[in-house]
Amino acid sequence: MTVSLEVAEGVGTLRLNRPPLNALDVATQDRLKELAEEATRREDVRAVVIYGGEKAFAAGADIKEMQVMDHTAMVLRARALQDSFTAVARIPKPVVAAITGYALGGGCELALCADYRIAAENAKLGQPEILLGLIPGAGGTQRLARLIGPSKAKDLIFTGRQVKADEALALGLVDRVVAPDQVYAEAHAWAARLAQGPAIALRAAKESIDTGLETDIETGLAVERNWFAGLFATEDRERGMRSFVEEGPGKAKFL
Repeated sequence: MTVSLEVAEGVGTLRLNRPPLNALDVATQDRLKELAEEATRREDVRAVVIYGGEKAFAAGADIKEMQVMDHTAMVLRARALQDSFTAVARIPKPVVAAITGYALGGGCELALCADYRIAAENAKLGQPEILLGLIPGAGGTQRLARLIGPSKAKDLIFTGRQVKADEALALGLVDRVVAPDQVYAEAHAWAARLAQGPAIALRAAKESIDTGLETDIETGLAVERNWFAGLFATEDRERGMRSFVEEGPGKAKFL
């Protein structure tokens, strides 16, 4: 399988495995969507790591496959391409991308679907589609601009240039840079910590933030307000407040 879902101790790892550089062909895109939806459904998955292995996260789409596609073929495929990435972005649980080597084109767009990004010191990220006479088609024009701002996103998309990990960190494209052999361990630790947290409250926080970024502030505030009130019906809220009163802050156990 070009993508697998491995689950241990509440953390699901979505592992890309299409050597040598995890090119995202149609079959890989479809499998990614299938497993993202599985991770969404499974109660034993409480946080997710996206990982491409030690050498590369994903170097982009399969250009040889795309080269033979005409306009009609891509009209039929473009929605499915976006849907596969959106399925990852819509996982209602904390998601972290563990980025090694190249994260270019579709690989960068996949990383943008995560809530948090940890990159290796030797990682390179970018949206080089313009060099093919194209634009990003799996959410790059939208998610990148929302993450780092429109002018910085336009610079990367207009030029197609690659950025090293230190510049990606400065741009806000990644959130932490670590040694290459520590990328997965750091990402897994981030996910494992949140896998111990209150699942419904984490879902509420993620949906409130993401919805607010996609709409006006009044709508975002309404989503936040409804989730905030709704959480008062959960066991986790009872457990968290009881622990705070009886034991002090930060000691509640939610599993």
